[in-house]
Amino acid sequence: MTELASSVAEKVIEKLGSLVYQEISLTRNIASDLQKLKLTMSIVQAVLLDAEEKQMQNRGLTVWLEQLKDVFHDAMDVLDEFECEDLRRQVVKTHGSTSRKVRRFFSSSNPLAFRNKMGHRVKEIRERLDLIAKDRNQFQLDVRLDDKRVVHRETHSFVRDCDVIGRDGDKEEIIDLLMHTGDDRKVPVISIVGIGGMGKTTLAQWVYNDVRVADNFDSKIWVCVSEDFDVLKLSKEMLRLAGGVISENMNMDEVQGRLRCILKEKRFFIVLDDVWNENRDKWIKLKSLLIEAGQGSKILVTTRSHNVALIMAPGPIHVLEGLPNEDCLSLFLSCSFNEGEHEQYPKLVEIATQIVEKCKGVPLAVKTLGSLLYSKIEEHEWISVKDSEIWELEQKKDGILPALRLSYDNLPSYLKQCFAYCSLYPKDFMYNSRDLIQCWMANGLLRKSNKSTEELEGVGKQYLKELLSRSFFQEVRIYDHARWLFKMHDLLHDLSLYVAQNDYCLIEDTNNTNKFEKARHVSILDHKLSVDATITFLHKLSNNMRTINFSFDDWSHFDPININESLVETCISRFKHLLLLNLRNSTLETLSSSISTLKHLRYLNLNRK
Repeated sequence: MTELASSVAEKVIEKLGSLVYQEISLTRNIASDLQKLKLTMSIVQAVLLDAEEKQMQNRGLTVWLEQLKDVFHDAMDVLDEFECEDLRRQVVKTHGSTSRKVRRFFSSSNPLAFRNKMGHRVKEIRERLDLIAKDRNQFQLDVRLDDKRVVHRETHSFVRDCDVIGRDGDKEEIIDLLMHTGDDRKVPVISIVGIGGMGKTTLAQWVYNDVRVADNFDSKIWVCVSEDFDVLKLSKEMLRLAGGVISENMNMDEVQGRLRCILKEKRFFIVLDDVWNENRDKWIKLKSLLIEAGQGSKILVTTRSHNVALIMAPGPIHVLEGLPNEDCLSLFLSCSFNEGEHEQYPKLVEIATQIVEKCKGVPLAVKTLGSLLYSKIEEHEWISVKDSEIWELEQKKDGILPALRLSYDNLPSYLKQCFAYCSLYPKDFMYNSRDLIQCWMANGLLRKSNKSTEELEGVGKQYLKELLSRSFFQEVRIYDHARWLFKMHDLLHDLSLYVAQNDYCLIEDTNNTNKFEKARHVSILDHKLSVDATITFLHKLSNNMRTINFSFDDWSHFDPININESLVETCISRFKHLLLLNLRNSTLETLSSSISTLKHLRYLNLNRK
């Protein structure tokens, strides 16, 4: 799988169109090649979203996307060099207010040599891209400008009591809210919020089929909304389920008239399952059809997003937490064995206990792994599942990874790379908002709109809030007005590893990985390494490295990697395109002056706790 090619292309096109490169006095050939490069990239970008989606059925697409992404990154390097040259010229131009040492440093570039070198590089990249771009015709790709993949899911209203484990307390809380009759004529909305696979739909089904609910409401309606929040379509579905007659050519006015008439003065209970819509106008149009309902009517919504819950109404929000390990184990055994059969295999049950721990309370993950081991009684098969990452295991259409993948697919492109970057941190890591935003900034992942005067830090905070509202982060702790701490659920961390394959690599054991050959961003957290062994490992990495982390603020319970001058010098001499070098918690007393040769470097961390 190759993700993020479209996001990288978008960044390159944005840079190509910026004024910075138009202000540099380029030769006619360079300017022409840059224009041709931009045109070809725009043509290719139009089909990248479709290519990323279809690559699971076509291995050739994965290879093609990987080739494209290599060219995109090389183009980004060239454009960064133009940016550095522009900065150099500005400094030299204002030398009157600049120290002699800084003037001497920035005046070392030869404009003619620079133009010749860059002319060759731009031409070479353009020709490579032209060659690769021609292959797109063989894949029959469609032009798509919207980066959200609309997925139509179908859910139903029935679940057996015996199929629900560990949600008794959640069920009673929701039913208590449904039984409470308000004092006004408004129809209250109750929201169930949680990450994909947490069991929101199952809980809603269980509530929907409870006898107390059946006795309390005149009419019950279950609608699976999914990502296509079409008001006319949803209204027709509600009308049909309420017993009304519909026809294909009915317009909105006919539908709303019949729906309001059939629900008038009735106490109804409507479940809107799997809602993604964040357009408040659409919700208001739908809710306006229900205003004549009888007192005591209720709407129950399931969603992954706190934003959606708030848009639907300022009503009660029930945040669905993970199941206790004991309940997870019961669920797992019910999926992996026939009833009572697990008692014959105490060793497998012991391994099962360890497997459910990696599920972190998410029922769909428990079911996915349990079903994967159904009818298998060899210990090595169970141990293999225990030791594998979730995303490395076989995935069915209704498994945990596809379920979580929906949340990722629904992200705008500017958030996809930011989420993938989080894979560089270890599981159970306590993220610091300020540090993470600085890393995003260094890698050019934050975008300001053309008319915005907001600083990039503010943009980063907005990105974090969006990811938080979509349930990508949890356990938020406010540290001060400028910083907060939070964690990522282990399964969402698995998702970040999955979408970040090839580009981002977290290396906790250098003896047990072969995934770093093409990585451009790495975190080396094997604290057993000697300095010499670390240097040897650095030589195995691609020289196109952008990010190198050796330590994190929340990693202090381990001894820091021994970082000396020789190791730093290796980084400087080998990785000329570094954007970020994290040497936090090192024991360095001095830093080599050769660090100044890393002209792409935007973030250097020398913090000592």
